[in-house]
Order: sequence, then structure tokens, then C-alpha cells
Amino acid sequence: MIIHARLNLQIRELVDMKKDKFHKYFVCAGVCILTIILTLAVLVSVPVFVCDQFVVSGESMEPTLYSGDHIFVNKFKLGARIYKDYDFTHTRLKSFRMPSLGKVKVGDIVVFNYPDAYDRHKIEFRINYVYTKRCIGLPGDTVGIYGGRYSNSSFPRMKMVPAEEEDVLVNTPDSIIALKKNIYRAFPIKGGLRWTIRNLGPMLVPEKGSTISLDNSQVYIYARAIEYETGYRPKISDGRVFIGGKEADSYTFTHNYYFLGGDNVLNSKDSRYFGVVPEEYIIGVATRILFSRDPCTGKLIKKRTLKKLSKPDAY
Repeated sequence: MIIHARLNLQIRELVDMKKDKFHKYFVCAGVCILTIILTLAVLVSVPVFVCDQFVVSGESMEPTLYSGDHIFVNKFKLGARIYKDYDFTHTRLKSFRMPSLGKVKVGDIVVFNYPDAYDRHKIEFRINYVYTKRCIGLPGDTVGIYGGRYSNSSFPRMKMVPAEEEDVLVNTPDSIIALKKNIYRAFPIKGGLRWTIRNLGPMLVPEKGSTISLDNSQVYIYARAIEYETGYRPKISDGRVFIGGKEADSYTFTHNYYFLGGDNVLNSKDSRYFGVVPEEYIIGVATRILFSRDPCTGKLIKKRTLKKLSKPDAY
């Protein structure tokens, strides 16, 4: 009897040890799985809802940004843009905004989807076709270029881009500019305005709810925005304006837009050429260079690591 009792006790101890061991393995596996899930959730949600990084290419934002700069983009400022339609074969963007913690300001460096995505002279969406420019005009502002220098009626004393870059445009003769193809005439090409990168505007940047009168000049300035909102390109017949076959002498905008320009004013494809950008196309505001690599050698450029991006008045 004693031997039998001892045997039963030993068996119970072995079973309990195995249970404890199994329990430890189970808890450990659970913790690992939970850690993996949380890590994946953070990796996915942070770039979508909070912030992301983009790599700069091209010269249009020099001397502020150079090719190879990896920039930190804040999505909280305007509210993260969330796609509603994942069929990106269409050129129409369907999205909504998360609640914002602020607004885009004049002088901010904005990351956005290039609006004339398929070079058809109309606002169309193309995923991952991203540009970086500085905000020159907000919805409701009146902007212009006079003698090669930007102007915003809401901020009459503020420099829109670095002054030394505007000086380059101001002091470059037309004969030199003319040697570079398609960089002198500004939009709209039609309408008889003959705007250039030296003299443009004044032009109202459309704001949701703002109304403009439609004459021959205004139609061409805002044709892309009107087509973006209505699906119809405005047409002129016998001096009258028609939108979708209906005569219109005015138009009220249903979206906000921005006028964006590159710091390298003599070599930047921006709103002077493609017009205003819908608010829906803005991804976020760049606030800092995370790090930079030489695009030719791949070497890290240490002096640009974590460099804060300043506004033009700080130059």
C-alpha cells in the first residue's frame, strides 16, 4: 500500500510538472504572438495615421531639400488621408480625412500627389506619384508673381520662398530663360492672359464655398478645378460659358485648393504650370530631414541628419 501510494504521488508530481511546463510554453507563445501582432499593427498604422517618410528626388526644392533626403512627413496637421476605394486603376481619388490637429500654413513644405498625373491637362489621381513643394497660397488667398517675386495678399510682408532663389529668377535675362524649353510661359496657356513665371495673377486660390464670375479669362484659369468637381470641362460658345451643357455666369467651388511652388524657382514644375492642387491630394507636411544619402555613392550625409526644415523668413 505504501509503495502504491508513493508511486501515485510521483505520477502526480510528474503530471503537475508537465502541466507547469506546458503552461509556461503556452504563456510564452502567447506573449510572442501578441508582440508580433502589436508590432505589425504599429508598423502599419503609424505610416497611415501618424507620419511617414519620403525620399526626395530632383532639384526643385534646392537649397532646402536635395536628392537623397529622407524627410519626415507629419499627417496629423491636416488629418491622415484614408482611402475609401482601393481600385487605383481609376483616376478619381475617393478618400476621407481623419480629425486634424492643425492646418497647413503658408511656408510649409507639403507632400502631395501630382495633380496632372497623366499629362492630360486635367486633375487626375495616381498613387505613389508624389511631389514636394512649398505652400504659397491657402484656400481663399490671392496670389501672384510680380517681377519674378511671389506675392500673397494675406501675408504681404512674408517671403514665400528663399529670397536668394527669387533673386536668381529676377536677375536671369529672358534670353537665357528662353534656352530652357517650356519654363517661361505659365498656365493657363489659353485665354489670352499670357502669364509667365515673372508675372502671374492676381489669382484667387479657390476655397470651398467661394464664388467666382465666369468670363473668358476666369474660365481658363479654373477650368481644371471646375472639371475636377463637376466632371465637365467648361466650354465657351458665342461669348457664353457652359458647364455640362448648362449656361453659367458664375461658379461656386465645393473643394479647397492650394497654390504650391518650389524653392528653386527657376527649375521647378509647380502650380505656375499645373495650377492649384486639391486638398484631397495633400498627404502631409514635411517638418524634418531624418537622414540623407548621396544619390550617387549611397554614403550617409551626416550634417543633414535630423535637420529641421525652416520657413523662408528663417533664411
